[in-house]
Amino acid sequence: MIPEPTIKRTYVYFDGQNLYHHAKEAFGYNFPNYDPRKLADCICQLNNWIVHKTFFYTGIPSPLEPFWHNFWKAKMQVLGTRGIRTFSRELRYRNQTVQLPDGNSCVTQVGQEKGIDVRIALDIVRHASENVYDVALIFSQDQDLTEAVDDVKTIARNTKRWIKLASAFPISPTVKNSRGINGTDWIKMDRTLYNCIFR
Repeated sequence: MIPEPTIKRTYVYFDGQNLYHHAKEAFGYNFPNYDPRKLADCICQLNNWIVHKTFFYTGIPSPLEPFWHNFWKAKMQVLGTRGIRTFSRELRYRNQTVQLPDGNSCVTQVGQEKGIDVRIALDIVRHASENVYDVALIFSQDQDLTEAVDDVKTIARNTKRWIKLASAFPISPTVKNSRGINGTDWIKMDRTLYNCIFR
């Protein structure tokens, strides 16, 4: 049996838009009010893990949406000054038919992230192969990351290393999706934990 390390080096990966939209659904927050550093510290403290590095990934809305464009640009700059490594790409827009409350429908442009989940997956696998973490803590419910999880488990088996993968996500009675990323330990954050006021 592979021994569990006493000190668990933890790399934390934030899918910024995924966390924002799930917190909005779970708690009704209409603003990305989370603090990545504080959230990482809270979850790791509860599990006796040690944060070694934190990464934040997000799509950036077009300058044609000035409020959200400027918000995410500014947030990324602030996170960078706090030692968090950031990665962003501009959202791609496509036409989508939307059902209106009155039963009619209309076509509107919807922004979509392209390449964010790929970058997160590549980093999770690369860092595992570099043996720089014992725990990968992923703030996301994106099932597209399942293959990266499987690859890390293969790396762990082949190198006879203990590696834990966990996905943390908001949960409340209003959410439709209460599943974390397949193959990970699920850390369900209620409002108290999400706001890091559990003590």
